Amino acid sequence: MTEDRPAGIEGAAPTGRLSYEPAMDLVSEPDDPGGSKCRWLLAPLPESWSDFVLSEWELERIGWTDLHPHDETNIVVEGELHVECEGETVVVGPRGTVRVPAGKVGRYWAPVYARMVAVYGPNPSGAKTEYGEYWEIPSEDPV
Repeated sequence: MTEDRPAGIEGAAPTGRLSYEPAMDLVSEPDDPGGSKCRWLLAPLPESWSDFVLSEWELERIGWTDLHPHDETNIVVEGELHVECEGETVVVGPRGTVRVPAGKVGRYWAPVYARMVAVYGPNPSGAKTEYGEYWEIPSEDPV
């Protein structure tokens, strides 16, 4: 019996049964404000997608609002994430999850720090996310 394995860590191609992507660093996108870093773990297709997609986020003293055409579930890995939707606010710590339903405005913020994995549900229509405001949260430490 033989096994198909990626040739190495750098640039390994799909084996026919598995799809493999090497790990990438979290980065700040050019249009995003400082304090926010992300990377796609399973990236969405540009037009639409019928499966889920995954991303990893790291937030430091920042918040934003958005309206997704798909469900968004965040799994907090480290720190504390605050989420508000339709007047209800929850504070989520490590290993906790929070879901904002499709078509609802979510308000997300990390007063100090949060790292989480975001799971986006299917988006078969290809509708775009509408972004609202971004804001920085000042440090409470006197300088």
